Amino acid sequence: MAPKKVLITGVCGLIAGAVYRHLRTQPDRYDVYGLARRSQLSERAPKGADLGISEEKFILADLTDYNAIARAVEGMDVVVQLAADPRPDASWESLLGSNIVGPRNVLEAARRTGVGRVVFASSIMVSWGYQQEDPYKAISEGRFDAVDAGQVQVVTHEWPHRPTGLYPATKIWGEALARYYADVHNMSVPCLRIGWVNAEDHPRDERGGAIWCSQRDVVQLVQRAIEAPADLRFDIFYGVSNNRWRWVDIDHPRQVLGYIPADSAEEKLGLA
Repeated sequence: MAPKKVLITGVCGLIAGAVYRHLRTQPDRYDVYGLARRSQLSERAPKGADLGISEEKFILADLTDYNAIARAVEGMDVVVQLAADPRPDASWESLLGSNIVGPRNVLEAARRTGVGRVVFASSIMVSWGYQQEDPYKAISEGRFDAVDAGQVQVVTHEWPHRPTGLYPATKIWGEALARYYADVHNMSVPCLRIGWVNAEDHPRDERGGAIWCSQRDVVQLVQRAIEAPADLRFDIFYGVSNNRWRWVDIDHPRQVLGYIPADSAEEKLGLA
């Protein structure tokens, strides 16, 4: 069987770069390409990280350029849509191009060129508003003595969105697009609500550890979404590590995708 042709957008970013480096080590399974609007690593990527991407595997294009995106996705089996402006304080103009127009162009180009699956990177921040109420507020503030970890009702993919800014609102748009293309155009568009991934690959404290996801775990989640059964059309999965104070559900991705986090914030912090 020929390797799957996989295109990763935003490949010069932190998460996309980690995914690219992992998939390229499996040439018998993946023929992997990367797309970005610039050839330099993003400010969020680890310093000195080497993508090891060859010129013929790298596509320089902006997501707002539909024709360039259509050429890039043609012939791919899977597109992993990770390109976005992730800054909570990003301007509306930047969000509009990167997070609204861009994902639409990727999905529309994938539809027209016959790409069967687009893995869409959403964000845990679509549920950020739950942290305005206890027990989630207490966790976010580090008041762990006020919370019984075993009694916290985890937020699932079925709970309503609660964005607290324009960035997560754009991710909700992306999830809605995914649903549309899955239902109307019979594409497979799993959505990953990714937690806090950082270049240091280490939570800064136990409070931040509640939403932390290791690079190893986010790479596993993306790969499992790539390899999900063909009949998976639309679904939403939270992506965090197996942290003691996590307040989002990871049983659903375990049951559907087989995602089993290898890391936890407490282990990284020496608190396990």
